[in-house]
Amino acid sequence: MQRLPRKTLSTYLASRLIERIRSRELPPGVKLPTEQHIMQAHQVSRTVVREALSHLQAAGLVETRHGVGTFVLEPSAFPAFRVSADQLGTLREVITLLEFRISVETEAAALAAQRRQEQNLVEIRRALESFNQALIDDKDAVSADFEFHREVARASQNPHFVDLISSLGLSVIPRRRLQNPELMVPDRQLYLRRVNLEHESILNAIAAQDAEAARAAMRTHLSNSRDRLRRGDQYSA
Repeated sequence: MQRLPRKTLSTYLASRLIERIRSRELPPGVKLPTEQHIMQAHQVSRTVVREALSHLQAAGLVETRHGVGTFVLEPSAFPAFRVSADQLGTLREVITLLEFRISVETEAAALAAQRRQEQNLVEIRRALESFNQALIDDKDAVSADFEFHREVARASQNPHFVDLISSLGLSVIPRRRLQNPELMVPDRQLYLRRVNLEHESILNAIAAQDAEAARAAMRTHLSNSRDRLRRGDQYSA
């Protein structure tokens, strides 16, 4: 597999570390692994590690204490975008989140088409396969749906998109907030298959490095979800 450029590697590593911080896998106050440990764990150079840590410092997520190490800052020390469960209690509130996502994720998809690497395509396809397996297993595919959108964001090579999607978590999947237990399984299956066909269109445009097509495919996908919610369809992507 072709070696990624240094800048791309440092951006990718930074996004991984940000995810671990946001998820509390690396909680406030904890000391980050040493540069040598990170180099070995991710198979990257010291320069890549230092560039990634510089990004985290610039974002106010960590601080380096000379001669001691690099530590994760307390949550109050850096701004964090959050959408809490009580902000998504009504249909209208879920629709407003989709409107926000349309404005953000369409551009992330376009950048992904321009900048994606082969490994990004592997990860996006893996999310699609997980979605398909969830359908076979008669599950709701929420986790796979979320991973698809996060991997598209990661393919943009801009860690801010990844950070945003990660901070939203599974709340980006509206059907998780608006489940209708009375909905018949065949209807749900039909809807979810339609969702994943839309996902495939997004992936195809990214793989073809067609930024306009990727932008349009993502806009269509999220707009369809919004419109289905407006029609009262409880199972939205």
